[in-house]
Amino acid sequence: MSWQDLIRDVQDYPQPGVLFKDITPVLADPGAFAEVVEELGALFDEADKVVGIEARGFILAAPVAYNIGAGFVPVRKKGKLPAETLEESYDLEYGSATIEVHSDAFRPGDRVVIVDDVLATGGTAAAAVELVKRAGAEVTGVAVLMELSFLKGRERLPGVDLRSLVTV
Repeated sequence: MSWQDLIRDVQDYPQPGVLFKDITPVLADPGAFAEVVEELGALFDEADKVVGIEARGFILAAPVAYNIGAGFVPVRKKGKLPAETLEESYDLEYGSATIEVHSDAFRPGDRVVIVDDVLATGGTAAAAVELVKRAGAEVTGVAVLMELSFLKGRERLPGVDLRSLVTV
């Protein structure tokens, strides 16, 4: 059995009519989790920093950073980081949100890979790309465990090297 077989479908979550792809069984299995971390790291194995997007992106990005010998940088929801930040707002299906990164998280020219669990509509990933660029670093790519292609999130990332382990 491969780790992909551990992705669980949950009907009607978070609302009726939605088929949710639950990756928590993958994370709970030590072998599957290790494989996912290895595979994500192999997508972009040369980086100075790996960005993890709150919250599940942290679970994947930190061990990927460790495995490839890069630093880890958290991108968090507004108001969660203690020092001076850069912020980027983006639209959600209903409303908007803002994410932040410490303004000194990157050195000019740092090569940065952004890691997240799922690419859905692409708003959060696009905002993270913009934050990294504004901080003076270079986004070498975005790596996700799963891409929900029917939501067309890839279209919000023109010119970005986006790679996913699973596309549904």
